[in-house]
Amino acid sequence: MSNLADLPDNSCAIDNRNLTSPLGGIFKRGFDIIGASAGLIFLSPLLLLIAALVKYSDGGNIFYGHRRVGFRGRMFQCLKFQTMAENGDRILVDYFKRNPEARLEWEATRKLKNDPRVTAVGDVLRRLSLDELPQLFNVLIGDMSLVGPRPVVEDELIRYGDAMNCYINLRPGLTGLWQVNGRSDVSYETRIAFDRRYAETWSFFQDMFIIFKTVPAVLSLSGSR
Repeated sequence: MSNLADLPDNSCAIDNRNLTSPLGGIFKRGFDIIGASAGLIFLSPLLLLIAALVKYSDGGNIFYGHRRVGFRGRMFQCLKFQTMAENGDRILVDYFKRNPEARLEWEATRKLKNDPRVTAVGDVLRRLSLDELPQLFNVLIGDMSLVGPRPVVEDELIRYGDAMNCYINLRPGLTGLWQVNGRSDVSYETRIAFDRRYAETWSFFQDMFIIFKTVPAVLSLSGSR
């Protein structure tokens, strides 16, 4: 699944000019609703525990919403448990001033292996990907899917180039090929290639395979920072 030798560039074979609904249609959407509903019910004790820990550790907001790009470029608030200090933007600016190499890392991957904004509780949640569980609500209301491309901010979508069609043809996913194939351990270009492959080869069985692989990928902590 992670062999991208047959993906020589980031062009996309999908034409979205006549697309009126995300790839997978009603069948994929029905599975999302059932899966997200079951997940929220089954995980409700864990969600309440995490919410209490986040509130107790920092005293700020429990949830954090960030604008991400969805189907056909529609913006939505992607939900997460709050893992950063309330004054995170100022902390990041000061950190870049003291560590210019960190700015280069951020510009290349949009992530930092040692992010100074992350709280102690937030660090644990991120390592286990538990901070992303509120995105089950995004799935339930139709902003996201259980499986799909990782949701990106508007500035990142420019980096997709010709592969942009592959991204905006789907709802972004709670998990996807990138998450089960190394996450932050792979380059951004490889991440785009994974998103393109997923869009061009979508099937329900591929979704089930990715969901099946997500749990061991998370528990292994591979690429979690």
